[in-house]
Amino acid sequence: MVDILLVDDLPEALAMLQEVTRAAFPEVRCALATNVSQAKRLLDGRQFRIALIDLGLPDGDGLEIIQHIQQYQPECATVVATIFDDDEHLFKALQAGAQGYLLKDHPHDWLGQQLQKIFDGQPPLSPAIARRLLRYFQRPTSTAEPTTDADLTARERAVLGLLAQGIRIVDIGNELSISRHTAGDHVKNIYRKLKINSRAEAALHAKGLGLI
Repeated sequence: MVDILLVDDLPEALAMLQEVTRAAFPEVRCALATNVSQAKRLLDGRQFRIALIDLGLPDGDGLEIIQHIQQYQPECATVVATIFDDDEHLFKALQAGAQGYLLKDHPHDWLGQQLQKIFDGQPPLSPAIARRLLRYFQRPTSTAEPTTDADLTARERAVLGLLAQGIRIVDIGNELSISRHTAGDHVKNIYRKLKINSRAEAALHAKGLGLI
């Protein structure tokens, strides 16, 4: 059973997301929220595998929900589902911890296929968003500071390499023969040392350090 949180303030958008997720996963339980407060209450009372979150909500910003998930349910795959395709919304979402960014105007079957890729460690991204990311990181970098390891330990470097591949924290623990809690502590230390907040940023640092 796949437990999914859907957050959108528009009834028709919530209905569409339900249709997409039910088509993507044979067994799914959807919890619906129309604002930040409802979403946080659901997150505090139930564990989710995936969260699909709109950014513009009546009582705040979807970024608040993403940050809440990062703090309390870091193993939940958080995906933005929105109409905003600009750099400001995209990069703020990724920095907050979003692991995917989908535009709602795609065909439903395509959106479902992207969600199914989450469990293979592939971040769901709309083509326009992927191109925007590529353009951003293809800009001249002559003035950029080189990536440093920020005094990561050997174990933290190993965790960072696995984290950047999209591997879940519990599976990182299994791979390195440590508990999920120890793996989670390593992730927190990595984020703190590298001053990052998301897997997307972790992947960039891992690549810069030659770990992937």
